Amino acid sequence: MRLRVEFTTEPFDLDEPPQHAVIAREVVQSAALDAVDVGPFGNTAEGTADTVLTTVDSMLRESLAAGATRVSLQVNVVAETSVAENAAAEGDA
Repeated sequence: MRLRVEFTTEPFDLDEPPQHAVIAREVVQSAALDAVDVGPFGNTAEGTADTVLTTVDSMLRESLAAGATRVSLQVNVVAETSVAENAAAEGDA
């Protein structure tokens, strides 16, 4: 099973990323995930269920310890072929 996670951490700081947001991104970027996309108002990543769930656990623990007061999180099951199809579509473009 493949999962896609979307998350944001709060409180926001428009001047510079707060430490909890930096740590959350570092956890996700260092994991063995596919299709990682980080942004100022939300982050997404996709991978196997075990990898996503392990990464979410670490991200929650570390970002809360770094001062996050809220983490908004959504996890969706995605088709097994989504990464392969996306790669093929990019190759055709």
